[in-house]
Amino acid sequence: MVFAAQEAPLLAPPPQRPYQIPYWGEFTVHRDFQIRVQYASYTVPYQLVGQRVTARADESLVKVYHRGQVITTHPRQPRGGHSRYREHYPPGTDVLARRDVASLLRQAYWHGEPVGMYAGRVLDTDLPWNRMRAVYALIGLCKTHGDEKVGQACAAALELDVISVAKIRSIVEKGTQAEAARLAEQARKASAAGRRVRQARAARFARDPAEFAAGPAGTSGAPGDGAGAGQEALPGLDDLGGHGQAAS
Repeated sequence: MVFAAQEAPLLAPPPQRPYQIPYWGEFTVHRDFQIRVQYASYTVPYQLVGQRVTARADESLVKVYHRGQVITTHPRQPRGGHSRYREHYPPGTDVLARRDVASLLRQAYWHGEPVGMYAGRVLDTDLPWNRMRAVYALIGLCKTHGDEKVGQACAAALELDVISVAKIRSIVEKGTQAEAARLAEQARKASAAGRRVRQARAARFARDPAEFAAGPAGTSGAPGDGAGAGQEALPGLDDLGGHGQAAS
């Protein structure tokens, strides 16, 4: 009776959703200044490379701890996502990292031109060192499945403009690189055919600039085009960029 009469009215309403149990884990900070929490990547201060940190992830935030202290907080990212802060990178990282990127790109080219070209597309970002792990995975596929199969998949993916090492892995593991190459060849032929059609249309409407040149005083157009002597040259053709036509 006491609870119902005095205490119950003072209680806060129950939550609308059940309590979300956070995820906790320990991670080693990699050379690229990142940790991977629940299939997404987050940067931490560069001074902690090689050290162990603890991460707490709930539905909205990821907090990273070192020796019991919060060192950074990131918005929670979906699977495969990234959250990066520039201040987590050391001064001069751009120069140093690009040296590593160039070396990694050379390694990719050792496995064939298609693999090297694909690695170049993967690294073609403002922060290429954050994509190095994907290129390492691509090189690992070459070592596991062979340069020929991976190269065939990379060539097809480049033709289709699909830049995803995960897609390359799927193609190679399923053994569908030949089918991917066939689709890429179809796309290439369709693109070439479309280009020829556009060129033909452009040529169809092309006119010789001499056709629009004003003749001697009192005439316009080329001889024999139906413009009679004594007609004044039509004004404004130059302003129309050579595409104007006189009304009959």
